[in-house]
Amino acid sequence: MEKDRHCITFANVKEAASRIKGIAYRTPVLTSQSLIKTGKNYFFKVEALQRTGSFKFRGALNAIKTELESDSARSSMLVVTHSSGNHAQALALAGKLACNEKTTVSATIVMPKGAPIVKKAAVADFGAKIVMVENSNEARKTEADRIVKTTGAVFIHPSEDPRVIAGQGTTSLEFIEQVRELGEELDAVIIPVGGGGLAAGNAIALRGLLGEKVKIVLAEPIELDDAKRSFIEGKLLKHCPENSLISVADGLKTTLGPNTWPIIRDLVDDIFTVSEEDILRATKLVWERLKICIEPSAGVGVAVAMGNEFNKKYGSETGIKNVGVILCGGNVDIVKISTLMHERGL
Repeated sequence: MEKDRHCITFANVKEAASRIKGIAYRTPVLTSQSLIKTGKNYFFKVEALQRTGSFKFRGALNAIKTELESDSARSSMLVVTHSSGNHAQALALAGKLACNEKTTVSATIVMPKGAPIVKKAAVADFGAKIVMVENSNEARKTEADRIVKTTGAVFIHPSEDPRVIAGQGTTSLEFIEQVRELGEELDAVIIPVGGGGLAAGNAIALRGLLGEKVKIVLAEPIELDDAKRSFIEGKLLKHCPENSLISVADGLKTTLGPNTWPIIRDLVDDIFTVSEEDILRATKLVWERLKICIEPSAGVGVAVAMGNEFNKKYGSETGIKNVGVILCGGNVDIVKISTLMHERGL
């Protein structure tokens, strides 16, 4: 059954929703028929307006509150993670907000030197301790492991922790409910994928609520296509050595892992990749039309929705009318990204 194949169940997602209710925001859903001119109705779940500016707050909060429930007698707890920014901010604030009269929570974040300045500043503002390392996944992991061993901290992985995955899945619980309040049902949902926590948690939620009638589509930059390559090959792969691994969608650089991959392998229908120019163009369109300052990682999903590959496969004859897109975050260096847009003539 589900619990034997995957690290979480639909019940875990529903429990997470109850656990984080009243602290995590119920983010808005925006609609548009004209933003993307393909004849479909589009519904945008704006996680850019979640606390700390991304969906990551949901998973971080659920993980910390679950940990506190497991040992209510402790007086203090240190949590540690490695992150380029969004999970770092989320864990820092979640720790502060999860504190109660019995237990204080503090956070240490291992960040790569190349992380966006805006994300580093936000982590510091939320009161977390930052430890800088070289720009590699290996360097992040090594330092986080060292901190755990020397301090007894609780490690909360950005995408592989089952409690995090369950928390991210609460996005679609809200999304489906909000679209139903508008009198509609989602036929397809497009989700950006990096480490896979958002994709895996929401795949569980979507199948749990809508079953096989919803198409679950993941969106990924061409330069960071480990998920698509894994999906095609039917086995977990890392980044292709031939890829530059340089993308404006810096939040999607992490690869899938042993907990997220089986869920994506079993429950996802398709994975589409898009170019850097496509990502920037889609991001700019959302800025201009929806008036939401998303980061390029969120623009990846919009780029897929705009792309020929998605619309050719899921045309009107397939019955796909209502398409949901999760705008995963809004932590963006506006000057840097707008400069890139200008340089590319977008």
